Amino acid sequence: MPEPILDLSHVSVARGDSVVLKDISLRLHPGENLAILGPNGCGKSTLLKTITCELYPLVRPETHVRIFGRERWDLTQLRRRMGLVSAELPGKPMLTTAGLHAVVTGFFSSSTLWPNLEVTAAMKEAAAAALAEVDAVSLRDRLVGEMSAGQQRRVMIARALVGSRASAGDGGAAMLLLDEPSNGLDLAAQRQLRGLLRSLAAAGTTVLLITHHLPDIFPEIGRVLLMRDGRVVADGPRNEVLTDRALSDLFSTQVSVSEQDGFLHAW
Repeated sequence: MPEPILDLSHVSVARGDSVVLKDISLRLHPGENLAILGPNGCGKSTLLKTITCELYPLVRPETHVRIFGRERWDLTQLRRRMGLVSAELPGKPMLTTAGLHAVVTGFFSSSTLWPNLEVTAAMKEAAAAALAEVDAVSLRDRLVGEMSAGQQRRVMIARALVGSRASAGDGGAAMLLLDEPSNGLDLAAQRQLRGLLRSLAAAGTTVLLITHHLPDIFPEIGRVLLMRDGRVVADGPRNEVLTDRALSDLFSTQVSVSEQDGFLHAW
């Protein structure tokens, strides 16, 4: 079996005086798509920041965090390798950048193409191919600030793909770390985004999805981890984890799960 992308063992994280992530263990291998689901305040954001090395665990003998086999990373390099896509709007420098150039910034993990960055023809070619892959060729010359939220999300996914693939090296598979990807999107844009993510996962991109929306967990995600109060309360195959009883307990309300076209919905 290939080396895990993520290998977290007995990880606890404090924010201020409170321990908000409590004894988390998680291992993820290439090609294994995982969704992390839980209510607001359950610790998903803290876990994300731990995975991207923005937060660090309490030092204990049984604790370790290894990402792509390494315990120490430069944050910029790691974010590029993991292909992070958040629900936050792009920052001001990115808003005034054209679509193609926004994707090229993924090679540098930068907010725009600053004058000191050397952009090669191969980078532009790879960026154009990534735009085609996410069905966003028409956004090549449009400013990011003039795009809809759904269009911006496509460009940011293309940006994440080029950075992740370049960092993985020749033949390396891309990894996308998606933080609440459907937030701020209308119903049509959500549907289009989920279709895009399905195609990327089917093509071999490893997806780690953090969400509290059940329909975001598209059919190609075979494993689901549930979090509550900073702890993992379930981790296993999606059909065994996403049940009426488990979700009712997780969200402290009555939940009924139904399926349509491979997608799950909660009522």
